[in-house]
Amino acid sequence: MDETDRENSNPAIARIRGRYPQYTRGRLGRFAERLRDKIHADRVPVVSLELAGPTERISLSEALKLDYRPISLGQTLGPLWATYWVRVSADVPEAWAGSRVDLNWDSRSEALLWLDGRSSQGLNPGRHIAPLLQPARGGETLTFYVEVACNGLFGEFGSNPLGYALAACELCRFDPEAQAIYFDYDVLRQLEADRDPAKKTRSYGAVGETVQPALDRTWAGRLLHDLNRICNIADPDDRATWPAARTILDGLLAARNGTVAHEMSAIGHAHLDTAWLWPLEETRRKGQRSFSTAVALMDRYPDFKFACSQAYQYAIIEQHDPDLFARIRAKVTAGQWIPVGGSWIEPDCNLPWGESICRQFLYGQRYFERTFGKRSTVFWNPDVFGYDGQLPQLMRSAGMSRFLTQKLSWNKFTSPPHHSFHWRGHDGSSVLAHFPPADTYNGSAEIAELRYHAANYKDADRSTEALYLFGYGDGGGGADETMLETLKRTRDLQGLPRIQVRNVDEFFDRLAMSAEDLATIEGELYLEYHRGTYTTQGEIKRLNRACEASLQALEFVATLARAWDQPAPSAEEIEGLWRTLLTNQFHDIIPGSSIREVYERAEVELAAVEQEVKHRTQAVLTTLCEPDETIWTPINTLGNSRAEVASDPDGGLRYVVAPPFAAGEATTTADRVALSSDADGFVLSNAQLKVRVDRGGLVQSLVHLPTGRETLASPGARFLLLDDRPLEFEAWDIDPFALETARDLTGEVSCDVPSEGGLRAEIRFERALGKASRLTQVIRLDAGAHHLAFETTVDWQERKTALKVMFPVASRAPNATYETMFGATARPTHANTDADAAKYEVPGHRWSDLSEPDFGVSLFSAIRHGYSTFGNLLALTLLRGPESPDPKADIGRHRMRYAIYPHAGDWRAADTVGRALRFTRPVLWSKGRPRAPLKQSFLRASPSNVVVDTIKPAEDGDGWVVRLYESAGVRTHATLDFGVDVSSVWMSNILEDRIEALPTEGRTCRLSLRPFQIATLRIVGRR
Repeated sequence: MDETDRENSNPAIARIRGRYPQYTRGRLGRFAERLRDKIHADRVPVVSLELAGPTERISLSEALKLDYRPISLGQTLGPLWATYWVRVSADVPEAWAGSRVDLNWDSRSEALLWLDGRSSQGLNPGRHIAPLLQPARGGETLTFYVEVACNGLFGEFGSNPLGYALAACELCRFDPEAQAIYFDYDVLRQLEADRDPAKKTRSYGAVGETVQPALDRTWAGRLLHDLNRICNIADPDDRATWPAARTILDGLLAARNGTVAHEMSAIGHAHLDTAWLWPLEETRRKGQRSFSTAVALMDRYPDFKFACSQAYQYAIIEQHDPDLFARIRAKVTAGQWIPVGGSWIEPDCNLPWGESICRQFLYGQRYFERTFGKRSTVFWNPDVFGYDGQLPQLMRSAGMSRFLTQKLSWNKFTSPPHHSFHWRGHDGSSVLAHFPPADTYNGSAEIAELRYHAANYKDADRSTEALYLFGYGDGGGGADETMLETLKRTRDLQGLPRIQVRNVDEFFDRLAMSAEDLATIEGELYLEYHRGTYTTQGEIKRLNRACEASLQALEFVATLARAWDQPAPSAEEIEGLWRTLLTNQFHDIIPGSSIREVYERAEVELAAVEQEVKHRTQAVLTTLCEPDETIWTPINTLGNSRAEVASDPDGGLRYVVAPPFAAGEATTTADRVALSSDADGFVLSNAQLKVRVDRGGLVQSLVHLPTGRETLASPGARFLLLDDRPLEFEAWDIDPFALETARDLTGEVSCDVPSEGGLRAEIRFERALGKASRLTQVIRLDAGAHHLAFETTVDWQERKTALKVMFPVASRAPNATYETMFGATARPTHANTDADAAKYEVPGHRWSDLSEPDFGVSLFSAIRHGYSTFGNLLALTLLRGPESPDPKADIGRHRMRYAIYPHAGDWRAADTVGRALRFTRPVLWSKGRPRAPLKQSFLRASPSNVVVDTIKPAEDGDGWVVRLYESAGVRTHATLDFGVDVSSVWMSNILEDRIEALPTEGRTCRLSLRPFQIATLRIVGRR
């Protein structure tokens, strides 16, 4: 009897076939499982297992010298972060000659197979199979090593609750025919199962539904019928029945899409956080596991392409596994491995200053160009917590005109209106942006996800093109055989988008063909989530700011020294210091969302950078000053003139006057601070401000004397405690209901007067805070100061609690303004729309401002970045107390400086930019008297809205680089006056290419700037 006869031998039963679809779908799933089991049906145990460790994270050559001891399956391993090496001996059965032989391994942890002395493939939870021989001769004896890392894909949080143990280690014979029929069948089974998809989004924090169309009923009915028919005529245990099933499957897989269909460009990906729920030291091994797997898959699947970003990760593989790196470079040449991103790491884009982002691009692009022969055209940053409105301009300046992210699909208040669009920055620069509509950068290539991708695409009326990233990510891993086999069968299958694996540039080229029809989005891309990252782990944020400031100061004095033929650190030495800082600006380090081990290392590294930079800066300054042990000289490393009270290194107060980029002098001022007190409190005053402070530390009045305006609407400098218990993602989030729990501090306050007037007056307050913390605040007014300063020191012991400081000001406006990188961003002070309401906590750099046309108030902050403005309430978040993923986050001593600055006019007229910059970056001091190079300004820029941010030696050693920006959002004609003779000035870019020569007149250069334009100039001095 043939199969058809067998199928129809009982017409009474056949008459009701297909009338019970739910039963049938369950049957199809079980049948697929039986087919899958045949892929590795033949298995044999290994001959011996030997274990060494626990060890440090060592190389293979070191591992070969370890002492190994016999073990058996079931051997427990651990603890978390421990490393073991397993030596395996195995015999290949003679009968397996001609077959591919695979390893089945399970240690309930991450592991790496070392085969023939090479990193061969990652063996992670969910990826247990690795090829050993292709093909086998039969009868071979194999010896290989497995490096076991006692952690899961997500570190401690991804670990198996049963613990780490050697659960499986055996040889398997691979059956390609069984694999082919299994994937043919299962792809179609998944397609039929998604005939009536759920009406919901697949994104993590989404606020809306995606209405996904049902599968064509006729096509779905045929799939259910024919797949069920295969169950009737085929038996996974009887190969003789497989050809009949193959005939049906071939017919189904031949069904094609119509003339018009969604075009999906698919690219392999293994998003690997440079640190997060694992220490930075583990990232190198995660890279080895992910990258060796990708290379191995490329050998077996010639069409497979894999996109990989982050120059840092390439560099550590190049250093620690040169053989793997050589294989990667070969795949780059072959067009299978696609370097993307153009940045040193995937940085946070809210907290680092703009110059740091420039260095991310400079050092990243230089690495890619040096290593792979080309620069990236795409800024690849899929997992970052918001994107500054100056990024399009910075990307363009770094040679990147395309941008990819996915993170805004996590929005909690509104859904992004587009997946493909032009993103226009503050200065008018535009890049082509794309959000993959699968709402993930960790695609699984499951049929339901592929169909969701097409249905969710919001710009299908303008373009058929969208990008799909597939592969395990966050903890690395990348694509696997299942994904590649699925995509091979879905290139043009009815009911699915047309899918082709393409490199990233090819996708963007295709998208660009419809660019004229795409919408434009202006300004910042604000993530409506993860607002706690502006504050969490405050010490890292302090160190980041300190390193940024000190590195820029070092580069200025190094440039000055070179211009005067004095010794200075090399570009390579400075780059090494920058790279350490840039690595710690990764988007799970500086935001505060990593585990304790990450911060233990980062704090040591950044403190060392800060000290090394200061040491090198002082060494350069000694060559620029005449020795004189009796005098301290103030050095202004900023492009703004200064006149302020400062403390010299001996603790003496000095009134310092200094021109831009030059030495200043300690002089006198006619202004004096007066301080008086009575039973109710204190009064401080100088020529600009009159301040009344009560004995509880509240500022009851702040009068701006030039205008006579009262700054405060009610008492200011109010400390508020909030119950900070986000529903999830503790370190990341401040949920809106936390604001409903705000309460003023209560309890006894003590006060004293450390400085009674003259150049400085201070009042110090001490009090208990929360359950177990203490707070000390010094309120300070200096002679000549236009702002009232606060220095707050907290011994913070609170958990699940946030601390804010608030100033109710006598000013109202629909928008407040916040400093962001190389510019400023206006955000609402109201909640008129959902998008407005979402911005209850926003990121900023050195200041926020709330201004009416004739009067306003700025809030300066040196190291805290979480701002909010509700109506007329200016607030700054000082501390948080999350317990996950770091139970000790922020416990300890914190010192924070902020200030309130009332002013006539708006923030532009009041030079808020310059005043905040001077507040947050004190003068340097050098022992001795300034020599000629320091006696005049190295560079002056005018008008005042032209801010010279950076002066640095050119990377190629020829001259120096000046980076400046227009800070007020107005068109400007800028004039630059150099303090040395120059032979040429070139308009350049972040990568320091010479683009266009600019005319000069003596030591003067003029150029026109767009609103918020960032300009990079190459300067060549007279030789």
